[in-house]
Amino acid sequence: MDTLKHRSSGTRPCPCFPLAAMGILDSDSCPPSSPQRLDQELTWSWGHRPRREAMAPPPPLAASTPLLHGEFGSYPDPSLRLALTLTPQALHIQKLRPKPEARPRGGLVLLTEVSGCCTLRSCNPSDSAAYFCIYTYPRGRRKGRRKATHTFQADGAATYEENRAEAQRWATALTCLLRGLPLPGDGEITSQLLPRPPRLLLLVNPFGGRGLAWQWCKNHVLPMISEAGLSFNLIQTERQNHARELVQGLSLSEWDGIVTLSGDGLLYEVLNGLLDRPDWEEAVKTPVGILPCGSGNALAGAVNQHGGFKPALGIDLLLNCSLLLCRGGSHPLDLLSVTLASGSRCFSFLSVAWGFVSDVDIQSERFRALGSARFTLSTVLGLATLHTYRGRLSYLPATMEPASPTPAHGLSRAKSELTLAPAPAPPVAHSPLHRSVSDLPLPLPQPALMSPGSPEPLPILSLNGGGPELAGDWGGAGDAPLSPDPLVPSPPGSPKAALLSPIIEGAPETPASSEFLPPTPDGDPVAVSPGGPLDHLLPPLGSPLPPGWVTLEGDFVLMLAISPSHLGADLVAAPHARFDDGLVHLCWVRGGISRTALLRLFLAMEHGSHFSLGCPQLCYAPARAFRLEPLTPRGVLTVDGEQVEYGPLQAQVHPGLGTLLTGPPGHSGREP
Repeated sequence: MDTLKHRSSGTRPCPCFPLAAMGILDSDSCPPSSPQRLDQELTWSWGHRPRREAMAPPPPLAASTPLLHGEFGSYPDPSLRLALTLTPQALHIQKLRPKPEARPRGGLVLLTEVSGCCTLRSCNPSDSAAYFCIYTYPRGRRKGRRKATHTFQADGAATYEENRAEAQRWATALTCLLRGLPLPGDGEITSQLLPRPPRLLLLVNPFGGRGLAWQWCKNHVLPMISEAGLSFNLIQTERQNHARELVQGLSLSEWDGIVTLSGDGLLYEVLNGLLDRPDWEEAVKTPVGILPCGSGNALAGAVNQHGGFKPALGIDLLLNCSLLLCRGGSHPLDLLSVTLASGSRCFSFLSVAWGFVSDVDIQSERFRALGSARFTLSTVLGLATLHTYRGRLSYLPATMEPASPTPAHGLSRAKSELTLAPAPAPPVAHSPLHRSVSDLPLPLPQPALMSPGSPEPLPILSLNGGGPELAGDWGGAGDAPLSPDPLVPSPPGSPKAALLSPIIEGAPETPASSEFLPPTPDGDPVAVSPGGPLDHLLPPLGSPLPPGWVTLEGDFVLMLAISPSHLGADLVAAPHARFDDGLVHLCWVRGGISRTALLRLFLAMEHGSHFSLGCPQLCYAPARAFRLEPLTPRGVLTVDGEQVEYGPLQAQVHPGLGTLLTGPPGHSGREP
């Protein structure tokens, strides 16, 4: 563990000194000592949904602008002295004594790798020093992330109160930078700048990801969330549609976000449950997030890319998404309203698939024990038995102005099928809840019976993660020498100290018109949502389409309608897609493609370069709505990887209907 301490000097040195020494600034270009405004650009923060019509924020500070500077000392080694400088993007560490080093190993702590921080105090009452701890997850030599803890000791003042104020000043400034909160222009940085800790409801499928989801949650997610100072309540789901029922009974005003720890299927349940509520217009605004602990992690792959991280899988992808979640921030999310042959509706955040993609998805369920490798095996089997499907695809091009759909118009047919390439990317009552754990005093019903094989209960985690972490890092005998000293103690009557409403388990609040689709071939019903906005671009299914639509009929190997960029954690199907571009990206492969060519397409999709292969059977069109009419009597249709009834369907994009917890946006090459 890398641990450090601080000493305040009588005269504050030039804030650019360590930066100049590290080559960030030329020593001759140091600014004058006049007061500098420290207002930060508010680009993201917890509890704020981005507004498109908002006024332009002030220009952000340069990445190397010094915000805080001070001399620190080592903990527990008192002989090591360091100079620390905090900038908007990193914490710079320079060794001063006993051997000065301008660029020591580990001397640059990127904020993109920081989960959170806390202040601590010594258990020894005679120790007047205060402590400031940072939790980081840098990449190791093998490219995987490993946790590192930096603890700084402030001991420059005579009293603990003064040292504590200095430690809290640094912790507050860092927390503001992590969460996108503005720093004051007068330089007065106090813990009063910080709002109450965000409250998250975590829903975990304990048997997702080959049964590793629960273990990953305990070992990685909960410690990181605790380090970030986020309050949470966690519930383990027990059956299909359990999450859907839970969100229908929630008092949503008490939560700042709902986060699923599983694959894409659990988030599908949550979103459709929100849209199934009588107050769906407000409910769907609740920010939702995803932490990849399942086999299919397409949305997490898109979040990872949006955050500026390199493509990742497994634990690395989970840690990347957890870091982004800890920093807060949301983004509008387009949702696709899908009307099925029976007239029922469900909402999709990911994709509608027919043909090869849906065949592989459903066939892979037989190999779920293999984890993400099940998709590879199923793809090989699908290529060996490649099928073509006769069908009709109609869509409203994104460039067309929508016409009011009326049954009087005839079906618009295209004379020829165009092969398009995407434009370049822009720069019932149930048993009580069995399993729950929380750092909030939620009055949840206690289980009367534990199901066999249920995971063991979670350990108690303290706020900011200070207690357990330091206890684990302390290598000496006896109790850990430091204890947590919270930045923002909960005042009486605060949300942290007050009981929240119980989560109701039982018959969900569902409108009378709510219904379920007929069981799938596996025997499990797929829930559909009757709520949500009207599909103003679509006539009734089976009625003629209005003018301006393009219709294609022929043999298809696959048809994919996708909203975000990723079809899987490592499959970039629509590399130019954004969460809120208001488009559904239609990709289809016509009959006549060879197995080799199809395999080449999917291999290139790992890098998002499949459109550059020049495959004549691969076609693409951005659209605002589409209709798919399978003419082959048997086949498989999936919505977000979930099998739905086979037959004609149609869908329309509802731009920005949902809100996705994404963390701050990144840029290409963000990672070192």
